[in-house]
Order: sequence, then structure tokens, then C-alpha cells
Amino acid sequence: MKKLINFGSYLVLAVMMLASCEKIEPLTIYNTAGNAFLSASASTLAPAPADSLKTVLSYSWTDPKYSVDSSSVKYIVEIDSAGRNFAKAAQKVMTGVRFTSFTAKELNDIALGFGFQYNKQYNMEARIISSMSNNNERKLSNAVALKFTPYVVPPKVTPPTSKQLFLVGSATAGGWNNPVPTPSQQFNRLDSVTYEGTFYLKGGQQFLCLPVNGDWSNKYSVKDNNATGLNKGGDFGFNLSDNFPGPDKTGMYKLRMDFQSGKFTMTLVQEIGLLWVAGDYQGWNPGAAPQIASAKKDAICGAAPQIASAKKDGDHEGYVYIKPGGSYEFKLTSQADWNGTNFGDGGNGNLSTSGGNLKFPGEGFFRINANTSTNKFTIAQTTWSLIGGFTGWGSDVAMTLNNSIWEGTVTVGGREEFKFRANSDWGVNMGDNNADNSLEYNGANLVLPSAGTYKIALDLTNPGFYTYKIMKQYFSVFLAKCPSFEGHFA
Repeated sequence: MKKLINFGSYLVLAVMMLASCEKIEPLTIYNTAGNAFLSASASTLAPAPADSLKTVLSYSWTDPKYSVDSSSVKYIVEIDSAGRNFAKAAQKVMTGVRFTSFTAKELNDIALGFGFQYNKQYNMEARIISSMSNNNERKLSNAVALKFTPYVVPPKVTPPTSKQLFLVGSATAGGWNNPVPTPSQQFNRLDSVTYEGTFYLKGGQQFLCLPVNGDWSNKYSVKDNNATGLNKGGDFGFNLSDNFPGPDKTGMYKLRMDFQSGKFTMTLVQEIGLLWVAGDYQGWNPGAAPQIASAKKDAICGAAPQIASAKKDGDHEGYVYIKPGGSYEFKLTSQADWNGTNFGDGGNGNLSTSGGNLKFPGEGFFRINANTSTNKFTIAQTTWSLIGGFTGWGSDVAMTLNNSIWEGTVTVGGREEFKFRANSDWGVNMGDNNADNSLEYNGANLVLPSAGTYKIALDLTNPGFYTYKIMKQYFSVFLAKCPSFEGHFA
């Protein structure tokens, strides 16, 4: 009887187990997305500027069939220069659509952004990156080639038709004198819409850009030179009302004029440290650094000349004309007022911030060396002359001081070389190493290119940046008879 009961129990348990089991349907398996296939409406494009706003290229691609709603699939269109594996690609992102288009301007901007030149065909390519909205399952399409020729975009400011650009103004070494010295105040033409140059600029002054040297008819200027930050760069235009504002501090600056965008930039290359030379000869008024040249021409105006430290290392040098009369006393000051560091005479060729006044030995044109690191100074009177092949390098042609500019005239029978020197001695001489109108001590010989009479000017009024000018006197015979006309032909 006991065995029958156990068998019955097993039977009941088996029936219950069978009753509890239900048939399970096969699980759904989701397919991995494929790669989209990209197609383009064109393979070669060379649009004209008039086509800028027209749609010139369309892309479409197949459905990669993600296992999500197609409206949520993300697509990135990439366009790059061919051959660099889309390392610097321009991108356009969209969701849920499988086509896009580009105007001529959009493609032109992309091409110019790669540094492509105008009117030159380049190889580009495009592809699609597809993914889920969360960037999972990123897939790459095929790459489609495009040959594209960028077109010239009309510049915002019309470039000079002369294909030249010159700098003039109180901020420059040549001041407002026009024509300006070249090449020291002439820009380099980098391309049809970009001009650039490195110039000596005086702090706190102004300038203009001229398309024609010696002509005031047209100019490049700014709308409002009081705009904040404009002395570092900004918008400019043609024949606007205001001069460009110069930098705050004197130095060498790289000036770039971009006519395509209508913007300029001014970047400091090397700041020049200054000392103001203020004394009784000019009313004890330190004045402003930019006023050096005019102060030397007319010391009564009150603005003191300066001497410069071109490396800003404390070793200053410069030239000052001292007119007759007065006590000839002066001091050096570190800024254009008496609120900076003031240097006087510490005795035995030493500077002192608590010493008495320094003193020139009398009237004349003096070279001053003052080192505020070692506190040593020297003052030496100089007269300047020309020496060269026109005298057999054996004697000097004296120069005359005219409003702080040294001038001399020589006549040569052919190409001749020469140099400037002080006090008819080789101890202090100047030449031009780079043929750029900027002088260097012990520099290379200067050149008179051909036979004729030349008027030569030496300008030592800009501390840290000495210049010269060579002017061939084509009317020398006429001028000899009518010297009053000389100023018209210089």
C-alpha cells in the first residue's frame, strides 16, 4: 500500500510540472547598421562670384538602417582637402534627413579656410559619418571626390590700384613729410588683398596709409580713432574721417592690412625704452615721446627730445641739438613728466637719482649715452660728414645741420659707395646693412647708383631708428641759377 501512495505522488508531481510549462517564442535579433552610400550632384565646380548665393552642390546618401527610428539617426557631412584622411575637415551636422546642399559661398569659404588660392583648382572629398543620436555605432560612407576652384570674393575695402601702400604720419620716423622714405615706410604686398610691414612707430601718435607715395588725394583711414583698442587693430576704410591711432609705446611694430576683411592688426615686435632729455634749453618740460623730431626743430615748443634703449636693456643712446644760450643744464627722466625716475649728475660720469643737474658743455649737436643699469653716462659733441669713393675714401664732405637734419651734396661720375661718420673719424660711422633706409653703426656701405649730383640727408632725430634719404638732383643746373626753387625738387 505504501508503494502505491509513493507512485501516485510522483504522478501528481509530473502532471503539475507539465502543466506549468508554456511555449517561449524565439528572441528578436537586431541587425547591425550598414554603411551609407554617398552620392553627389557634381564632381567639378568653378563658380563665379555672382553664384555666391546659388545652390551648386547637393549630396544624398542611402539609409544605413539602424534599429531605431530613422528620424533620430545622426549624420555628419565632412569635406576636406583630398589625401589627408579628413584630418581638418569642415563639418555639417543634421538629424533624420539623408540629403543636404551647399551654396557657392559655403564651399568657397570652406576652400579658402583650407588656405586655397583664388582661381586655382583643388582636389577635395566628402564623406558621411552616421551614428545613433548618442554617437554609438559610428559608420563611415564612401568618399566622393570634388574638384573645386575658389573664386575671388570682392574685398570689403578696395585694395590700392597702385599695388603699393605707404605709411605716413606723426607716429612714423618720417613724420607727416610726403613723399615718405622708402622702403622703410613702404608695405610689402603679400597678395592682392594683404599688405604687411614692420615699422618704427612712436607712442601716442597717429598715421595714415597712402596708395600713392607723395599724393594726399586718397588715403586709408578709420571712422573713429577714439574707439577702444583700435591702436592694436580693428576696422579701416577708404577716405574715412580719422587717422589711425598709433601704439601707446614707441617701438618696432608689425602692421598688417587685410583688405578682404577690412581689418588691420598692429603687433609689437620690439619695444624701445626711452629717456626724456629735459632741460632749460626747452623750458624743463619733458613733453611727450612722439614729439622728438619737432622738439628738436623748435626746442622752444617745450617737448623734450628722448634717447632710446633699442633693446630696452637700460643702455640708452640718442642725439640732441642744443641751441645757444641758457645754462645748458638738463636731467633725464623715465617718462614724459616728472613723476617717473629722474636722473641727475652723480659726478665722474655717473648718473644719480639724487644728484644735481647734468650739463651740456655748450651749444651743438650731442650724442648722449646713458645706462640706467650701470648708472654711467657720456656726452659727446658731433658734426657729421660723408666719405666715400667720390673723395677716394681719404677726406670728408661736410654736412650742414638744418632743423636737426644733417644735409650734404656730392657729385659723382658713376656708381659710388659712401658712409656717414661723425667728427671725420671712423670711431663713429653708420651704414645700411639691409638697404632699408635704417642705419646701423659700422653698417654696410651705402650706394649712389649712377652719375649725377645727389642731396643726402641724415636723420638722427628718432631714437633707436636712424634713417637717411638720397635725392638725385635732376635739375641741378637750373637750381644753381635759381636756388629759391630747390625746395620744390628735393
